Amino acid sequence: MASSSGNSSSVCTGQLQNSGSEEELQQLMDQRKRKRMQSNRESARRSRMRKQKHLDDLMAEVVQLRKENNQILTSINLSTQHFLNIEAENSILRAQTMELGQRLESLNEILHFINTTSNGNGVFETDLHHEDMINHHNIFMNNNNNNHPSNLLYLNQQPIMASADQTFPY
Repeated sequence: MASSSGNSSSVCTGQLQNSGSEEELQQLMDQRKRKRMQSNRESARRSRMRKQKHLDDLMAEVVQLRKENNQILTSINLSTQHFLNIEAENSILRAQTMELGQRLESLNEILHFINTTSNGNGVFETDLHHEDMINHHNIFMNNNNNNHPSNLLYLNQQPIMASADQTFPY
């Protein structure tokens, strides 16, 4: 029987060794699990940090784009105002050009009248000269359907003048 008790003690020792290695194995698995969990936590933390950095970068880009957009809108508004000012100046210059052209036509007509009514040596026939000039001018103005007072030479002899301050306000 002694032999059987010897066998049983070796079996018990084998079970203790097996349970000791199972414990070690369990501890090793728990340690690996803790390392994996720690690694996952660290990875999640890095992922959150990357997302936060990306969000911060996007917010900074939004601020920069809004700033650029406001600068562009300001530039467009200034350009539009400048265009409107130039357009107004252009309209004034066109009106002045038309008025000066009409005055030139009227003066050319008067010169033509003077040249045709002189008696050849530059002396005017004075008895009908003034009345004929007025009639000729009135006929010219009526034929051109242009009875604006500024076109009448005798009523408006002021030159058109514009200063740089009035014309170019910048």
